[in-house]
Amino acid sequence: MEFGFIHDKLDIKILILFILRRLPVGIDRDRLAQLTLCDGGITYFDFAECLGELIETQHVSTNGVLYELTEKGRRNGEYAEKSLPYSVRLKAERAASTMAAELQRSEMIHASHTLRRNGGYHVHLRLEDDAGTLLDLTLYVPTEEQALAIEKNFRENAEMSYGEITEKLL
Repeated sequence: MEFGFIHDKLDIKILILFILRRLPVGIDRDRLAQLTLCDGGITYFDFAECLGELIETQHVSTNGVLYELTEKGRRNGEYAEKSLPYSVRLKAERAASTMAAELQRSEMIHASHTLRRNGGYHVHLRLEDDAGTLLDLTLYVPTEEQALAIEKNFRENAEMSYGEITEKLL
């Protein structure tokens, strides 16, 4: 059994606020739990209870899918985070940094499909950066399976797809 530095509810709440403060966008419950459980002293049930209390006290907001800090949570978390053990802060910061990069990337990649009136599907693909849209492409495919496969592949390889399309057109 691994023992961690964090054992009481207040420290768990501060850790959750610490993590959320380092993310550029909202995060789902499973990913937030993964980041919070970086310390061996925290159980999933402790995490779930503390997250629920942070929502009740309006430190964290949720739309039922994503969780993010409120302004109250940002202020209080910033004030209290130095009370966390340094090693826990360091480990959580590294994990949150990696997750922030993943979340930021997924915010810039959009893939969806719609059913066409005359049959088949339109697959909509868009890649953005901080300055705006880099690629906005709509394709026709005959089946939904193809549409889903294209969406999945684009999400996984958006930058490479953009580069290859640009190279072919130049």
